[in-house]
Amino acid sequence: MQAQQQGLNKGWRGRIQALGPGMLMATAAIGGSHLVASTQAGALFGWQLIWLILLVNILKYPFFRFGVQYTLQHNESLLQGYQRKGKAYFYSFIGLTIIAAVVNTAGVLLLTASLLQYALPGTVSITLLCWLILAVCLLILLLGHYRALDTVSKLIMLLLTITTVVAVAIAWQNGAQAPADYIGPTPWTLAGLGFLVALMGWMPAPIEISAISSLWLKAKQRHTHITRAQGLFDFNLGYWLTATLALVFLSLGALVQYGSEQPIALAGSAFAQQLMNMYVSTIGDWSRPLVALIAFLCMFGTTITVLDGYARTLNESFILVGWQQPTNRRSLSLWLLAQAASGMALILFFSSALGPLLTFAMTLAFLTTPVFAWLNFSLMRGNGAIALSWPLQWLSWVGLVYLSGFALLFLAWFSGLLS
Repeated sequence: MQAQQQGLNKGWRGRIQALGPGMLMATAAIGGSHLVASTQAGALFGWQLIWLILLVNILKYPFFRFGVQYTLQHNESLLQGYQRKGKAYFYSFIGLTIIAAVVNTAGVLLLTASLLQYALPGTVSITLLCWLILAVCLLILLLGHYRALDTVSKLIMLLLTITTVVAVAIAWQNGAQAPADYIGPTPWTLAGLGFLVALMGWMPAPIEISAISSLWLKAKQRHTHITRAQGLFDFNLGYWLTATLALVFLSLGALVQYGSEQPIALAGSAFAQQLMNMYVSTIGDWSRPLVALIAFLCMFGTTITVLDGYARTLNESFILVGWQQPTNRRSLSLWLLAQAASGMALILFFSSALGPLLTFAMTLAFLTTPVFAWLNFSLMRGNGAIALSWPLQWLSWVGLVYLSGFALLFLAWFSGLLS
C-alpha cells in the first residue's frame, strides 16, 4: 500500500515538474483573444456567444493536441513534419509566421503599454512604455531563455487565474448591469460575420501556436524527461484553463458592460481601458489595482511568449531549410531582436492602423486554420501513424468540416456573393 502511494506521489510530482509548454500556450493565448475579443463578445452580445466560444475551443482541441502528441511520439517538432509534407506547405507556414510575428508583436505590445499607462500615476508616453516593456521582455528572454520564460509563465498564470476568478465572483454577486427589459443586438447576421470570424481566429490561439508548442516541448525535454502522460497532462491543463478563462472574460463583459448606456469601444486598447473604468464604477474604486493587475499580467504574459514563440519558430524554420547554421547559438537571440525591432517599427509608423491590422491578423488566422488543422491531422495519420481513439478522430473530422465551412462562408460574404 505504501509503495503504491509513493508511486502515485511520484507520478503527480513528475506531472508538476513537466508543466511548462502547456502553460506557455495558455499565457500566449489569453491576450487579444481573451481580454479583448472574449470580453467584447460579452459586452456587445451578452451571453449569446458563450456556446460559440465553447464550441470552437472543443473543435480546435485535436489539432493543438496533435502538436504535442506528435512531438512526444516521434521526438521531433511539427516543423520537421511540415517540411517532409512538402515545400509548399512549409514555405506557406513560414510566410504566415513572419506576418503573424510582426503584427502580433506590435499589437500585444501596444495593448500592454496602454494598460500600463492607465495604471501608472501621471502621464507617460505610450511609445516610451513600449520600449520599456520590450526591454524587460528581451532581458528576461536573452538572459534566461526557456528556463526564465518557463518560470515567469507559471507565475503569471497562477496570479491571473486567481485574480480573474475573484473579479468575476464579485461581478456575479453584484448582478448584471443590463436592465431587465433590455434587448441587445444579435450577432447572427451577415454584418456580424466579420466579428465572429475574428473571434474564432484567435480562440483559443492562432493555429501556428500548435507548432510553437511542439518547439517549447522540445526545449523542455532538453533538461527534463517528459513521458507521454506528463506531456498530455500539461497540454490539457493549459488548454482547458485557457478555454475556461475565455468563458470567464465573456462573463465579465456580459455582467459589467452589456446593456450599458456607454458605447462599447472596439479598438483594443480603448476597450481594455473602458473595461477597467466600468469595473471601478460598478464594483468600487478599491478594485482599480485588481483590474489593472489582471489586464496587465494578461498582456505582459502574452507579449513575452509571443516574442519567444515566434522567434523560436522562425529560427528553427530557417535552420531546417538550410538558410541558417544549426550551430549558431546566437541565432535565436538575433531573431528575438529582429522581431522586436519589426514590431516597434510597426507601432511607430502605423500605430493608427493597428486596430485593423489586428483584425486582419485574427481573420487570417481563422482562414488558415483549416489548412494547418488538416496538416496536423494528416501527420498523425501518415507514415509512422499514431493510434488515435475514435472520439478524437470523429472530433477531428467534425472540426475540419466546421472550420472549412465557416471559412468558405466568410469568403463568400467578403467577396460579395452573399448580401
